[in-house]
Amino acid sequence: MKKILFGALLALIPMSAHAASVPERFFISGSGFGHGVGLSQMGAKGLALEGKSSADILNYYFPGTALSTNSDLGNIRVNIAHASTYLTILNPTGALSLSKSDGTTVAQIPSGSTLKFAVVTKVISPSISTPKQKTIVFPASSAWNVTWDAGSVVTVNNGGSTTKLAHGQINLKDIANKIELTDTMRLNDEYIYGISEISSAWPDAAMQAQAIASRTYGLSRMGSIRKECDCNLYNTKYDQNYAGFSKESEVKYGSLWKAAVDATSGQVITYLGKPINVYFSSSTGGITQKAIDVWGTDFPYLTNVPDPWSLDIVLNPQYAHWLRVIGQADMAKAFGLSDVATIKIDSSSAAGAALYLTATSSAGMNAQLPVGTFKTKLLIPASWFSISS
Repeated sequence: MKKILFGALLALIPMSAHAASVPERFFISGSGFGHGVGLSQMGAKGLALEGKSSADILNYYFPGTALSTNSDLGNIRVNIAHASTYLTILNPTGALSLSKSDGTTVAQIPSGSTLKFAVVTKVISPSISTPKQKTIVFPASSAWNVTWDAGSVVTVNNGGSTTKLAHGQINLKDIANKIELTDTMRLNDEYIYGISEISSAWPDAAMQAQAIASRTYGLSRMGSIRKECDCNLYNTKYDQNYAGFSKESEVKYGSLWKAAVDATSGQVITYLGKPINVYFSSSTGGITQKAIDVWGTDFPYLTNVPDPWSLDIVLNPQYAHWLRVIGQADMAKAFGLSDVATIKIDSSSAAGAALYLTATSSAGMNAQLPVGTFKTKLLIPASWFSISS
């Protein structure tokens, strides 16, 4: 009887050790927010507070570049509503003009009326609801244009997402039986007025640097129309965050942003006479990244630059240092393993940011992830971090 009991106890020992080798949670401690390539927005703020100009800031973060001025940069097409099935447009202060893609005017929509669009069998069907609750339906077409009087502000409502527009012309097009709504406007000022990448309360030089960088970003994407969105770029952070009239109409500060845009009219960043591939992010882990380390493509002006302002807890209270706690189940799911016993950072960039990570399960199985995938799956702010369990 004693031998059987002793054997049972021995059988329990490795199971207990096995369970202890799998942490319940992992602690990820790091700095920065974003990819860290090019302009550090927190660094721009810090340099501006030290008295540097917008040109100083841009020359620092994009070494070897220059500022060029062009009075006519053309129009840019920005996607406001992507892959929609139904949306509305309202102009409470003036009339709307509805026309077909060939320019033929179909109707003048009176102030206070709601213009509605719905996809019906690969065409877009417009209708209006007047203040007197009268509904008028127009013949469907695959494309429409909507314009409004200068000084008016129209509101686009797409599934609960609302964007106010003060400039340009709205275009609606059926693509893959979905509505793509874009706004075509001047790149130089009308588009930049709506860019919401930094606070409008920041120093003038920082805002001017952002305006020039955003204008350059738009210019570098003017060469072609993307078929999937009928646009040069989207209005989201995956291109640039375009908030429309809400940015320039901010109480107290909106006029300051517009002034910063106007002060840099026509200015773009160039390298050897051509607009650069401009990138920017909120903050870094103390030094910016080379483009080749993050995306595999080398640009001489997208290189490592010291960025101590990102680590200043007064300037950057949220991301100078951050901590994320990841549970065992979420970590295992991210790596596609039954569990995760250990994680190691396989390689780091010249800026000290992680590039690849490998997780090992309690059974000895390994799985590797590039840091971009790791951050996306677990909502990690930046690539500058360490991991403990």
